[in-house]
Amino acid sequence: MLLTPENTLFVRGTVPVLLLSDAPVHEALPVLAARDGAVPRCEGWSIVPKLTLCVVDGPGEAGLVVPALAAPVIDTTAGDAAAGDMGDWCEDAVRAGGAVVLSLDELPEVLDWDHLLGSGAARGGFVASLD
Repeated sequence: MLLTPENTLFVRGTVPVLLLSDAPVHEALPVLAARDGAVPRCEGWSIVPKLTLCVVDGPGEAGLVVPALAAPVIDTTAGDAAAGDMGDWCEDAVRAGGAVVLSLDELPEVLDWDHLLGSGAARGGFVASLD
């Protein structure tokens, strides 16, 4: 299933994050239960972070493709959020061995990690990359 870039936000960091809204995989992802900020692994899911396309594959028929080159990227590695580069996000994902994938009803206007991880509204977790 193709997800439009407008429904995604790639966030750079030590462990990169992919935020999704109106995603066809929302119900297939586990409800996020991040205890003390520790994001659990999404068993049975994988991510292929590439410059042009990012593939998130789940169990059975669950999965999606994002035209990554056209998607927004923000960089939080230097403190304040600024425009980022998809190539850098992909490198972050390779270094981290995957990315945190969070599916929400709508993308947040402000990145409030405590709210995103603790509100119970997000689904997802850490998704390992395929080698």
